Amino acid sequence: MLKLRRGVVALADDPADGAWQQLTVDVGGERRPAVADVALVGPCASGDEVVVNVEARDLALGSGGFDVVHVNLTSGLAGEGVPGAHVMKLNYTSLQHAVLPVEGETLSVPLRKPAAAFPLHGHLAPVAWAIGQARPGTRVGYVQTAGGALPGAMSATVRELRARGLLVEHVTAGPAFGGADGEAITTAGALHDGLAERGWDVALAGPGPGILGSGSALGHGGVVALDSAHAALALGCATVLVARMSSGDPRLRHQGLSHHTRTVLELLLAPVTLPVAFGASDPAFAAARERGHRVHEAHADLAGYRASGLPARTMGRELEQDEPFFAAALAAGTTLAAMVEETR
Repeated sequence: MLKLRRGVVALADDPADGAWQQLTVDVGGERRPAVADVALVGPCASGDEVVVNVEARDLALGSGGFDVVHVNLTSGLAGEGVPGAHVMKLNYTSLQHAVLPVEGETLSVPLRKPAAAFPLHGHLAPVAWAIGQARPGTRVGYVQTAGGALPGAMSATVRELRARGLLVEHVTAGPAFGGADGEAITTAGALHDGLAERGWDVALAGPGPGILGSGSALGHGGVVALDSAHAALALGCATVLVARMSSGDPRLRHQGLSHHTRTVLELLLAPVTLPVAFGASDPAFAAARERGHRVHEAHADLAGYRASGLPARTMGRELEQDEPFFAAALAAGTTLAAMVEETR
């Protein structure tokens, strides 16, 4: 059963861009941090009676350690939905809602444009920044997939990148919902619409903040990069896999080239490009080459990214504590920018 509790809003911040609201909710005499997805449940005000899902907070999850408003009993019972929408997201759950999907009737392949699959939301900012540095004015679109947070409004990184012009659009695909610029039923549909219809020069596909994980070979959100890469390959895209690398992660399975990336490379049905920073080395690179993948060295401007003011923290570690993580993402951005030039 859902772990739902009644509460009263004690403090309510202004919604971020009208979409994501930080709250403090009194639940049984305890003041707890909470969030409300305004697009789904409406805005909350101090004194509102709400029902919150307390599961993540009670589990003390690192990236989801807050309660989530399920319904606002005071002011959230007058929603009318989106006129004309008939395709459901979060279908057959109590939060099901209808959307207008971006997918059109026509299919044009091959697209012959670059697309990148990345396994962690922390890759998004350095990849997009490096593209912008190497090729200013590039139209970069972001397809938010499964694997992490599903609400499109949750990412402060996306809002910052859009404000800086480093992302032109944000579309949510599959179970992810609430994209600023559209909803797609599938990742393939989002990639096709963005690259063929919206004029994106390059597409970045990966999960929202946070990641699902069990420590097993296949039971983690990073595997979504396999699906995204296959969709891009099938559409004829020049496909990049952003490497998850680390020197600071205490878990052996993530040191060097993470097992998340190694597993995707082993399971891919066709070759992709794996960008790495100049001088990076790992025994898994040889295995990737043996499978036909292209391990490509590229420039990674760590100093420039550090000075950019964009998010420079992963899994609780600052850039200086885990440079390989950011270097791999920056190398991917540099590589994608070069691919855009090649496809012109």
